[in-house]
Amino acid sequence: MEAFWTFAGTYWWLVFPMFGLASAAGNAWTKNAKRRHQQRLEVIRAKAELTAAKRGVGAAAASEASAPADTLPAQLDDLRAVHDEVVKRWLDYELDVAKLIAFPSMSDGRDPLTAGFLRAKKVADRARPADGAKPTPEQVTEYRKAVTEFEVAFDLAEHEARRVRDSGFTDSERKRLATASRLLAVATDQAATPAERHVAYQRVREEIDGLIALSDEAVEVLEKKVARELPAGRPSTTPPPPGTTVPHPADPGRTAEPGAHA
Repeated sequence: MEAFWTFAGTYWWLVFPMFGLASAAGNAWTKNAKRRHQQRLEVIRAKAELTAAKRGVGAAAASEASAPADTLPAQLDDLRAVHDEVVKRWLDYELDVAKLIAFPSMSDGRDPLTAGFLRAKKVADRARPADGAKPTPEQVTEYRKAVTEFEVAFDLAEHEARRVRDSGFTDSERKRLATASRLLAVATDQAATPAERHVAYQRVREEIDGLIALSDEAVEVLEKKVARELPAGRPSTTPPPPGTTVPHPADPGRTAEPGAHA
């Protein structure tokens, strides 16, 4: 040990170049990670565009200007079907709290890819001809482009959300999300008592508060699941009165006041 301190006292100045080397290595690693991430996104985008081309989107758009008028309504119906299917896929996240907890970036408008598909959705919605309208070739071309971009943007956002999951949160925030996921299972469990559901639902809302933004529609869907009718012979779904102790949803051996954050 004495030899070490002698060496350290003599060559203390080596600390500075070593620190510089470590800092440079860290910066290089960060740049490489960002570059790999960008390359993955570019590959995903290329695959999505290739999928769209294989479905005939590019070829149809190129020949659309000379398409007979009687084929335009059929093309429009196909585009509306694709548009509606992507919207349905989006609502599967938007209205499902369990999915939003598992893939939180799908509800985060600050995420670039999420913001991108939300913008693309607005463009597609505006470009969609009204029902019963007779579309012009130009309208169909514009709508086809908007729907394709919406579909590709959603595919990119969904792929990235499933890749990163909750990695953008701190350890404590991830623990809150994990707790919320467990409690959500209790809140929507048909075998649970009304009191258990009520306590679990309140805890879910507390755990995700500030982490995930729920739309009013998502809250309404969740509340309906929590308050759904129980099998015959079970108590009603009326929440227990204040002061009533009920089994704690995460630990049946404990009790908790309804709505309390244990």
